[in-house]
Amino acid sequence: MTRRRTRRARAVTPTGAPPPPSSRGDRRSGVAALVLLALAAAAYAPALQGGFVWDDDAYVTDNLALRTPAGLARIWLEPGAVPQYYPLTFTSLWLDYQLWGAAPAGYKAMNVALHGLTALLFWLVLRRLALPGAWLAAAVFALHPVHVESVAWIAERKNVLSGALGLGALFAYLGALGARPDAVPGARVRSGRAYALALALFAGALLAKTVTCTIPVVLLLVLWWRRDRVARADLAALVPFLVLGAGLAAVTVWMERVHVGAAWALTPLERVLIAGRALWFYPATLAWPRDLTFVYPRWTIDAGAWWQYIFPAAAAGAIAGAILARDRLGRGPAAAVLAFAVAIAPALGLIDVYPMRYTFVADHYQYLASMPLIALAVAAAAHAAARPRAPGHPAPMLAAAGLLLALGTLTWRQIGAYESAETLWRDTLAKNPGAVMAHVNLGMLLQLEGRSAEAEAHLGRALRLAPDDYEINDDLGIVLATLGRSDEARARFAEAIRLAPGAPRPHNNLATLLAREGRPEEAAAHYAEAVRLDPGYADAHNNLANVLAQAGRSAEAIAHYQAALEIDPRFPEAHYNLGVVLAGEGRLAEAVARYEEALRLRPDYAAARAALASATAAVAEPAGEAPPR
Repeated sequence: MTRRRTRRARAVTPTGAPPPPSSRGDRRSGVAALVLLALAAAAYAPALQGGFVWDDDAYVTDNLALRTPAGLARIWLEPGAVPQYYPLTFTSLWLDYQLWGAAPAGYKAMNVALHGLTALLFWLVLRRLALPGAWLAAAVFALHPVHVESVAWIAERKNVLSGALGLGALFAYLGALGARPDAVPGARVRSGRAYALALALFAGALLAKTVTCTIPVVLLLVLWWRRDRVARADLAALVPFLVLGAGLAAVTVWMERVHVGAAWALTPLERVLIAGRALWFYPATLAWPRDLTFVYPRWTIDAGAWWQYIFPAAAAGAIAGAILARDRLGRGPAAAVLAFAVAIAPALGLIDVYPMRYTFVADHYQYLASMPLIALAVAAAAHAAARPRAPGHPAPMLAAAGLLLALGTLTWRQIGAYESAETLWRDTLAKNPGAVMAHVNLGMLLQLEGRSAEAEAHLGRALRLAPDDYEINDDLGIVLATLGRSDEARARFAEAIRLAPGAPRPHNNLATLLAREGRPEEAAAHYAEAVRLDPGYADAHNNLANVLAQAGRSAEAIAHYQAALEIDPRFPEAHYNLGVVLAGEGRLAEAVARYEEALRLRPDYAAARAALASATAAVAEPAGEAPPR
């Protein structure tokens, strides 16, 4: 009888929802939302002073698809036109490029805004679920330093954008139930409009980053937590979400293998060992965010080492223990632990992703997965704070303020690593001296800045750590050639070719060295091999054309310059070089057009400006015009 009377009382309002909040409650909620957004903005203010770092060139500065309306179409319709098929993420970057060009502050400001929006939506979801400490959990998420990598790194726009859309989808779906999820066990979707909005936001989240494919499963866990059951109607309503998530996740796995090159020779058992260790790594960094770094040491996985099985066994035991203890502890801890495991599953090494080449874990992998654990920890603290306190015990508000201050301070410090590419790699090496990737990237950055001796030291260290990496051999060859040590450089290029016979870049770089040494026929042979291995290699076409032009083979040179420009129309050197050959052939009007295009693309191109003046004068002379001065 009691249960029946309770249900009737809830049915007083037509929707079954709690009565609307008072205007005073609205004001308090508005203030709480503004404070949350202000905290996120304040914590990440230093990020706006930073520049572009690793992968930001591929995503923004060198990404031709961001520059034109045609590029926007390519983002959506041409897989491989951009580094990953996350078309909504690259559309947002396309819009940024129209607004800011290549100024990094605008991109970072958008990342910070999206992170603040994600934190706000996290609070709204937890509040709708009536979770104790909902606002504090959202504030911890907003300020936790483990999320700096997702916010301060422009290339991780996909994380903050998909996070905002995914939380929006979750909030809308809960609203579509028309009541708190535990109000009526097995309640059907009551608002078709809210349901459609949730599905649309979920599709957007997937198109921003498909790691959000786990959200429908997390939602089922939420419903189980609140109701102690998942009704058939719940499963039926989530079928479109599950199908859409699985489909786009399959596309991402295919893209990672085919276009990104993520395929590692790991046995199923080794993957289980990696996953078990990662399941403990992420909660540990949440609880104690010390020495966070861009590249963590890559674990040595040995299926023959008994102690490595402790991690997956302990993880399985912890999950099973939380489930078995649900009668004593409630279903909340079990739901939170399971939701974390589900959300982090795509990054556990069970499927191949490119960064696994360098490390099995990364801070940005747990951007969304951290939410259930943060919510669980804060709810437990709120529950404990509700108990009578001993005299002298710090007030909960004071303890919460101290926690947020500590997290905000750590975030400010961590953002400093993202000031520039150089600061990022130096910070990484300070915490992980064996990071091959950091040595290589810092070395090539120093090389571009003309600091070849320093570059050699880092690349030499990388080669000692990974002697069979053909790219390191090739990069070191470039530096040695710059230092005038041609014999050593030639040996590095030859070793790179031996290690990777199908790689075009070592052939191109060896050919450049041979051309510089006055060996054009050998150079032409290696350039031609680079073009054969990769017909879309614009630099190799241009370089081969230069050697052919010097040998008097103008027609062949023109064909390769044109091939380079078909691949990359925004290649100023190829435009200029083609102009020089055309001028030599007496085709001055065509040469003028090429020089003008080179100058349009690179206004400070002095050689093109001088050649344009000369060609324009030569064109004008037959008509009796005075040459320009």
